Amino acid sequence: MLVNKFYYPRGGDCTAVLTTEALLKAHGHQVAVFSMQHPDNIPSPWEACFPEEVSFSNAGAGSRIRAALRLFRPSDVVARFERLLDDFRPDVVHLHNIHSYLSPAVAQVARRRALRVVWTMHDYKLICPSYSCLRDGLPCELCFTKKSNVFVHRCMKHSRAASLLAWMEALYWNRRTLERLTDLFVSPSHFLKEKMISAGFRPGQIEVLHNFMYRPAPPPAAKADYYCYVGRLSEEKGVALLLKAASRLPLPLKIIGGGPLSDTLRQQYPQAHIEFTGQLPADELLPLVQRARFTVMPSIWYENNPYSVIEALCTGTPVLGARIGGIPELIDAGRNGDLFSPGDVDDLQAGIVAMFSRFPVSFPFGDIAAAAQNKFASEAFYERLMNVYGH
Repeated sequence: MLVNKFYYPRGGDCTAVLTTEALLKAHGHQVAVFSMQHPDNIPSPWEACFPEEVSFSNAGAGSRIRAALRLFRPSDVVARFERLLDDFRPDVVHLHNIHSYLSPAVAQVARRRALRVVWTMHDYKLICPSYSCLRDGLPCELCFTKKSNVFVHRCMKHSRAASLLAWMEALYWNRRTLERLTDLFVSPSHFLKEKMISAGFRPGQIEVLHNFMYRPAPPPAAKADYYCYVGRLSEEKGVALLLKAASRLPLPLKIIGGGPLSDTLRQQYPQAHIEFTGQLPADELLPLVQRARFTVMPSIWYENNPYSVIEALCTGTPVLGARIGGIPELIDAGRNGDLFSPGDVDDLQAGIVAMFSRFPVSFPFGDIAAAAQNKFASEAFYERLMNVYGH
């Protein structure tokens, strides 16, 4: 059974759930999904067991109160989860992103039934109550040792009320409780594992398992003279830093994606050589990425194991990435990309210029694709996942 608070292509956690479900089914496993009701959900034979949708934002007071109650005693979630367990009777319960809208109470239920519980980390929620290890635009690890800092610094949406709830949730679902409820934590990066250990988690209870390439790479194509960014247009992704550097250069840049900064950045950078494509479907996105000379991952937060880097490499496109989080684990400087100092616009600008020289159109980009497709192959992921499941 796979458990995630959303069941549609919303972000990296949802991508992991949907692709893992497809991979397991392709290998003959029976798979059920437990999620929250949502209008964008993919139809599921198990959706009658999904608890009602709640939200902390863009909703009435009643929904916000129900969402707050789910942090601690989610009786409706537990009842629906019990019902699905009775119907499906799984061998393994694989948790993904469950905080807030589902709650770790599902792990308690699975533990009472002596089921194997595996939990994949897609962010830093277990060690940072505000998920991101980011404060005032800079990495922050204060809550690794003292969770009250989320309230002191109002890290959750700059709100005292939201930060107080996050602090209380971290105390209620504390490290010792979560370790007791979970057989094995799965970290997509060595970086996240190291941070969990520094926050007190036991090293032997954490297994590193990188994400895998979940779509077939397009056939080889000639490289063009542009570079691109693929991802959410939000503060933590560092896209504003990239655009500042790009505006100083005449080199064509494609910004692929949407997000809260979309309108602001379009107005701020109207230069002809900077193109904002908006969000694109996969059949349009991947060919654009493959024809790019390189992509840029300019994040200022602790990226975990970003799919956008994996996809670019699997299409034979090198990556210029910030030296932060799990990004350096994916980039071998000079072979499939390069790194720059996070937050340093001058270093990023120099890196962009250097990438065009280092990876000319005559470079053997197929070698990048072959190495990445081998490293991030779905079959290799499946074999390791079976070990995680105890099979």
